[in-house]
Amino acid sequence: MLRDHFGRPVAGDHFVHHGTDLETVWDGEEVPYLTPTERFFVRNHTEPAVVDAASWRLLVTGDGVHREATYTLAELQSFSSQTQELALECTGNGRRLFADQQGQARPGTQWGLGAIGVARWTGVPLGTILRHAGLLESAVQVMAVGLDEPYVDDGVNHGRVRRPVPISKALDDVLIAWGMNGEPLPRDHGFPARLIVPGWVGIASIKWLGELRVTTTAETSPWNTKWYRMHGIGWSDTNSALDRMPVMSCLDGTSDPNGGATVGRKTRLRGRAWAGEASISRVEVSTDGGRRWADATLVGRNEPSCWVAWTLPWTPERAGSHDLVVRATDSTGRRQPERAPDNDDGYLFSAAVHYPIDVACRAAG
Repeated sequence: MLRDHFGRPVAGDHFVHHGTDLETVWDGEEVPYLTPTERFFVRNHTEPAVVDAASWRLLVTGDGVHREATYTLAELQSFSSQTQELALECTGNGRRLFADQQGQARPGTQWGLGAIGVARWTGVPLGTILRHAGLLESAVQVMAVGLDEPYVDDGVNHGRVRRPVPISKALDDVLIAWGMNGEPLPRDHGFPARLIVPGWVGIASIKWLGELRVTTTAETSPWNTKWYRMHGIGWSDTNSALDRMPVMSCLDGTSDPNGGATVGRKTRLRGRAWAGEASISRVEVSTDGGRRWADATLVGRNEPSCWVAWTLPWTPERAGSHDLVVRATDSTGRRQPERAPDNDDGYLFSAAVHYPIDVACRAAG
């Protein structure tokens, strides 16, 4: 029988509960391209903000714009909007696998591979609002600030969750979103408006957006220095910044109606692959622990900042335990390594993932 990534019984509400964080579990299901809102993973640093849409205002401030500007939700929605299907992924997705697969337990939410989802986001390009507010050519970054309660850690108040985005990314494809899968954003996902920063670490997509601080000099926050930055042996200021997500892949299950695999009976392995800002060029599957590899077939849409489904037919030749391994290569040439680069906080687990599968004997008759 196929054991899922999480190695424990699946919760009946389709989530693994990590305190207030919720990890999506598919339990061998055929995973839809768009993740239903009610099954989208949740990661919050504090209590979700309660915001009145009628009185909410988005402030654009800082020395990188000609003037300070204020926008109501209706004013934002009066600009030409876009609807984009994009993935959102927690920076710590796969953290549990540092322990399970590499013997290096790391602190923090012990995500399997369920801290990712693809939704249809509706909003206005961030660049549209910045230019309307009088963006200066000398601007270098935008500090997005949320309206959730200030984050207190070990008695230290670090203020509201906030993180800078370079102006080049801000003007490229970042969205100020007010809609998710055709409905207003739920409270857990940033109502009434949030950033969506395609292909980048999830922390960059600030929820309950309250301020865009545009500056002509680089500013930092605890969410790109103290946290959400690589720390540990081998990491320095020159290589520790976190922005683009790595290439990753997973096995979702088999087509066997019994939920497993049987000697001599053809089954269909299936899963997904994704790669931050890139698309996927290749998915390979090994059924013998990585000694031999076969190319899977990519199925359906394969766009940057999303995911693509893959399938591979397999007819097991022997009963017993099999070590299935999945690895992907993206459109920039990045391929999943055998081991993910270690770091103190367990960010960006990118290694090819191993899945133990028990193959049953052929039934008599």
